[in-house]
Amino acid sequence: MVSSLLLAIVFLRLLSGSIEILAAYLIYRYNSLEHALKINAVLASIGPLIFLGAMYLGLTGLTQRMNFTRMIWVYLGAALIFWGLRR
Repeated sequence: MVSSLLLAIVFLRLLSGSIEILAAYLIYRYNSLEHALKINAVLASIGPLIFLGAMYLGLTGLTQRMNFTRMIWVYLGAALIFWGLRR
């Protein structure tokens, strides 16, 4: 049996992939570099939100199985990913 949290993560990833495919179609359809950059800007804001949502759901499911120290390391790792991606 698949847990509801795992299904939610799967749904988020499917949603993310569908948005990427839709964006590729729109870039092709508009055939404009300006529109492509605008669409990519929207994708750049959606991607981290999907990542945060999936991480939150995954960590929520692991809270009963992991001790507090390991959870801090996981959260610190996720924070370092965002810190490394900042401009």
